[in-house]
Formats: sequence, C-alpha cells, structure tokens
Amino acid sequence: MRQRFYPQSPHPRSRHRRIALLITALFAAAAAAFAPALMSNADEVSIQAVSHKSPFNCNKTFYANNWTGGHNPSNTIDWQDYGGDDINGENVRATAGGTAYFYSEGSTSYGKWVQIIHSDGTRTRYAHLATMIGAVGTSKSVSQGTIIGTVGSTGGSNAPHLHYEQRNSSGSVVTPVVEGIQVPLGTKKAITSSNGCGGGNPYTPGEVCGSGYSQIDTHALGTVGRIYLMYNNSNGYNCVVTLKYTSVGTPSAVSATLQAEGGTVGTDSGSFAYYAGPVKKSAPNTCVKWGGSVGSTTWTSGWSHCG
Repeated sequence: MRQRFYPQSPHPRSRHRRIALLITALFAAAAAAFAPALMSNADEVSIQAVSHKSPFNCNKTFYANNWTGGHNPSNTIDWQDYGGDDINGENVRATAGGTAYFYSEGSTSYGKWVQIIHSDGTRTRYAHLATMIGAVGTSKSVSQGTIIGTVGSTGGSNAPHLHYEQRNSSGSVVTPVVEGIQVPLGTKKAITSSNGCGGGNPYTPGEVCGSGYSQIDTHALGTVGRIYLMYNNSNGYNCVVTLKYTSVGTPSAVSATLQAEGGTVGTDSGSFAYYAGPVKKSAPNTCVKWGGSVGSTTWTSGWSHCG
C-alpha cells in the first residue's frame, strides 16, 4: 500500500506549491508527447463519420482486394471481377456525397481519376477511369450514388479495375470500410452494392449486424429488397439482414430468418421502415438456412455454408 506523505517543512504551503507545479509540468509534457498520437487516432476513425456504400450499381457484386506487396499507396482497394461479371465499363458511383474534383495523369499513375471531399473533410479517390462526368480541372457537387465515371485501365494500370481509396481529413490513407464492411490490408472480400438502389436505403448490412461481420452470401428479392448473410470469424456467429428497396422510410412488411442446423429458427418480422434483423445465430462449422421477405416477395435458402 502506498504510504501517505505528511510534509515536515515549516512552510508546507510552499512545498505544496512546488509539488503542484511539478505535477502540472509533468501533465503538460505527457499531453505534448501524446497529442500527435491522439490526433492520429481521431483521424483514423474520422473516415467512419461518413458512411460509404460500394461504388457500383445496385446489387452488383465485385471483389474488394486490399492486396499487399507493391500496391501503392498501401491499404487501398482494387475492385476486381467477381465470378463471370466483368468489371470493365461498369458505372462508378460516389460512395458518399460531397464535392467531386476531376483529374488526369495521362498514361501514368492514376490516369483519369476523381477525388471527392466529403462533408467531414474526409475524402475518397477513384482511379484508372475510362470516362468521367466532368472535364479535367472542374468540380461539381455529387450525392451518394451519383455516377462519376466508368471503370477502365488508364494510367499505370495493367488491366481494367477500379482503384479506390479512403483518406482522413489530413489526407492520410485509412483502412477502407464499404457497405459497413471493413477491408483490412491483406484481405479480399466479395461485396454487394446497395448504392443507387431504388428508395435510397441509407443502411448497409454491415452497419446493421455490427463490427466484425463480413458478407458471405446475398439474395435479391426482385427489385423490392435484398437479403444478406454475414459471418463473424472472431465469434462464429452468422447474421441475416433484409434491406428494403421499396417504401423506404415508411413502415411496411419485412422479415429476416436464420436457422443453424439442429437449432430453432430465429425470426425478425414486422412493419419496419428500413430493414429486418439483425438475426444472429452461433454456427461455427454448421450448416444454416437463411431467408427473408419484403411484402409478398419471399425467399429461403436450403442448408448451406456448412464450413
């Protein structure tokens, strides 16, 4: 136990004053030492103040590849083909609203590229574009989902893809998060876009399920909504969310269901304005059935994703 110190000086007030000054000096030094780190941490999370969707048309799925070994700058995404869907020529949409600036580096570096500065000072970059909606050197206000160009292979690109960056308000690259899904350095994730979907649902499945969940499957309910199956590697939980693309903001019938093999069905069903869910079940190395509905349009999977 720490002992109390009782001053023996005939002038205790003077000694207290010296101690107080010393403590103040120590705190000031500590604050100065940690200020850059604290500012850096604040900037690191500032990118989350604006929610970003995928830069592609509604329901399009492409790989977000945050690859290592020479990618410049590091910790950024190259969006690439997924399955049989060729990314070349795809519309590129603003992942969040802001002011878009249009540039060209010719046959080097980014080639044709756009930078969007968002309301909180953070920014996104979209590079190697085939076309842009603005002339080089101009700017224009854009909303989330505004088409700003098309995918190409201009500049120092070897094949059609979209180079995509998220930067903080100081201009430093931060780990990208799209559709509520974090894509850390060294990972490659298939992500389905909710950008430009009818009704403008502001939510993403990653936001609804919470931190740590990544998309592993999805199913469109025609044009009225989409069901998402998410998984959290750290705790073995699946999560199902159904997003509405019709009557968004107005309560209407929507549901989400999830069952782990051998267990009961979990359901979230009712009259909701934006989505149903999250429905979560622990299912490590266990088959699941998942599904949902918007209005009269409904779908349920068979047993799947068993590993």
